[in-house]
Amino acid sequence: MEDIRKALKSLSENLEDSWTKLSLDQKLAELKSLEREIAEPELWNDPKNAKEKNETFAHLSAEVEPWRLLKTQIEDLTGLIELGGEDLKEEIEGQLSAMQKSYDNLKKTLRFTGEFDSANAILRITAGVGGTEAMDWASMLERMYLRFFEKNNFKAALVERVTGEEAGIKTAVYEINGPNAYGTLKSEHGVHRLVRLSPFNADNLRQTSFALVEILPIIKSDDEIKIDEKDLRIDVYHSGGHGGQSVNTTNSAVRITHLPTNTVVAIQNERSQLQNKEKAMEILRGKLAQMKLEQRAESIDKLRAGESAKWGQQIRNYVLQPYKLVKDTRTKHEEPDAERVLDGDLMPFIDSFLEQ
Repeated sequence: MEDIRKALKSLSENLEDSWTKLSLDQKLAELKSLEREIAEPELWNDPKNAKEKNETFAHLSAEVEPWRLLKTQIEDLTGLIELGGEDLKEEIEGQLSAMQKSYDNLKKTLRFTGEFDSANAILRITAGVGGTEAMDWASMLERMYLRFFEKNNFKAALVERVTGEEAGIKTAVYEINGPNAYGTLKSEHGVHRLVRLSPFNADNLRQTSFALVEILPIIKSDDEIKIDEKDLRIDVYHSGGHGGQSVNTTNSAVRITHLPTNTVVAIQNERSQLQNKEKAMEILRGKLAQMKLEQRAESIDKLRAGESAKWGQQIRNYVLQPYKLVKDTRTKHEEPDAERVLDGDLMPFIDSFLEQ
């Protein structure tokens, strides 16, 4: 049993080290505090605040609970061995092996130590120049990400979607919820390039298309990203496209411009001007946070004007003709099965980026 004791001791020490790095004692205390707040009936006098508290609780619980469970399992197995588990050696070895696998999977979260890595995320896809061809490519990326979210237990809620006249999409915005959503998806931020035989060209010529993918952290509070009201220009206008009653007959659409950086966010999908403004501010905070990370700025006051993601900075090439290959320009990771990647198998690219 000595070898089992040594292996269990090593696992326990590794867990404690990870526990400290992830500040799990602090997060458990925060979880208990939230639990007490949620149990108070008065909380629901403010439904918006109650919803935010419940979302924070669910998010934090999903992050902490697997670690707490593994710690309990290790303590229980240690106690069993100390009581003398010679007759259960085979069973103990099996439990220890399962715990080691759990830890190996959990320790991947140690890669998510960035300022906003634990936050939920906004995914925004924008078709590049090139008309229908580019809009079709944007819709292919939309499908790829939705498949990825489905396979990896992320929840995607549509915020806004503008379709092309003939095919594809001009833009699509989704809110992504799940453990370390922003930390997981930040590798996708940038320009994605497609090379293929065009289905929209009568001569079936090879065509190159571009689409911009933005991954922004969801920051609901002004405490994290403080924006001065005098730095904002807010315009309201009629919503376009399909909508419910009164959507196209009132000035419900909102466009917010952050003047110092010339960053613009426009939202028109919600029913009311207030809802559109709240969603636009949420996305604007995410854009400015992303720029702050990219420019290594101490605060948003130090930001330089410019797009959060530049069209000239392509991060990944998807080649379907004359050969098939998907290659990341930053990590050099490549996958020859392009169809599998476009069907949502993105984790090898994400892992390669995070490990680098």
